[in-house]
Amino acid sequence: MKLMTLKNGTPDGCLHIVSKDLSRVTPAKAAQTMQNALDNWVTIEADLIAEYDALNTSSDGAPYDAAQAMAPLPRAWQWLDGSAFDSHGDLMDIVFGLEKKDLKGRPLMYQGVSDCFFGAQDDIPMVTEDDFIDFEGEFGVIVDEVPLNADVKTAKQHIRLIVQINDWSLRRLAPIEMKTGFGWIQAKPPCSVAPVAVTPDELGAAWRDARVDLPLNVKWNGKQFGAASGYAMSSGFDDLVAHAAYSRRLVPGTVIGSGTVSNENYREIGSSCIAEKRGIELLDLGAPKTNFMSFGDRVEMEAKLADGTPLFGKIDQKVFKA
Repeated sequence: MKLMTLKNGTPDGCLHIVSKDLSRVTPAKAAQTMQNALDNWVTIEADLIAEYDALNTSSDGAPYDAAQAMAPLPRAWQWLDGSAFDSHGDLMDIVFGLEKKDLKGRPLMYQGVSDCFFGAQDDIPMVTEDDFIDFEGEFGVIVDEVPLNADVKTAKQHIRLIVQINDWSLRRLAPIEMKTGFGWIQAKPPCSVAPVAVTPDELGAAWRDARVDLPLNVKWNGKQFGAASGYAMSSGFDDLVAHAAYSRRLVPGTVIGSGTVSNENYREIGSSCIAEKRGIELLDLGAPKTNFMSFGDRVEMEAKLADGTPLFGKIDQKVFKA
């Protein structure tokens, strides 16, 4: 099943069913908003699936228009972002001059701003280019209610939707805030989310070990930048959900991110963020050569199935001076 939220003048928009080929949409009857659907998922899932099947076996619906899309869940009770790609973490430790972390299997995770997620074609306001504006391509999941101290098997059962995320970062501010020992505030503006959220079955064999086994294609100003696979997570999304739920019940609509998609062969396949490319240049050339984003720069991100079937739609946006 594929779902998206379209603008209707309200903060939470209107939930729509999306055809498998991302060509047509129709308003969901079983729930008015994505949050409403997640609050009542067990009760209404069958109705949503029936609406999805009906759309795919007819010619009904309005044309799919990503420009009218909000984030699938425009605001959430909770956004928890992991850092589950070890090749990215190890490289960032070098870049920031940090000691390698010995976490003994403990996933990295922080809590970020969740009262706003940008739509996939929203232009993104930034204060100054001097903050070193960077994009970060990620995958994420949205859960319904997860019980306190859920085990990994239970956690996986509560993963209802998969999404594609651009987790914006301000690299000048990140090391300053990291050294305080507290979490990020200024360094992490709201994320952007691709137009369509999909149920795990839409990925077929590409939903493997609670990971997205697909490349995330990233372009910067029209040029290919990276195509790292989402499978290389050291902790799957089931592990991340269970970790988050250890001492708290996760409310429906909690969003959990993978962290920047990265593979060990990043020199060959490229990167999902500028900081990683600069880190590679630091190691290979002795100094970074690639600048961070300028106002007017555009970033595109998209993941498709191996046969070309679209999944999440495309993130396609530019940054501008606030």
